[in-house]
Amino acid sequence: MKIVVGFIKNAAGNAALDRAIEEAKLRQAKLVVVHSMEGGDKEGAEEVLAYREELEAVARRLANLDIPHEIHEFVRGLSPSEDLIQCARDEEADLIVIGMRRRSPVGKLLMGSNAQEILLDAECPVLAVKAKY
Repeated sequence: MKIVVGFIKNAAGNAALDRAIEEAKLRQAKLVVVHSMEGGDKEGAEEVLAYREELEAVARRLANLDIPHEIHEFVRGLSPSEDLIQCARDEEADLIVIGMRRRSPVGKLLMGSNAQEILLDAECPVLAVKAKY
């Protein structure tokens, strides 16, 4: 079994990673951590380097927990939802875990475009996790 988790360094991303780790332990599954950003400029390059450090910390955490894993970092101009869905297809994932952030009453009418696209277009079940506030 494979679980794909979308990771960003914020409360929602950490909540998704924590829940994906729980699911991987429960199901004895391989965890595929995916981070995606469009990149393309100097600020994007600096952000990629900052995320590399964060992803290395995630890899160390997973190794310490003895969870089989892979980490994919995509900087190829696609949206995060496109990268996550494509990775889940390529990996033949059984589950996708994503983080959701808190929304205002008006914002609740529409989810974030990435979350909405993943929920609608993924070919496997999607677990949406809220961060604890």
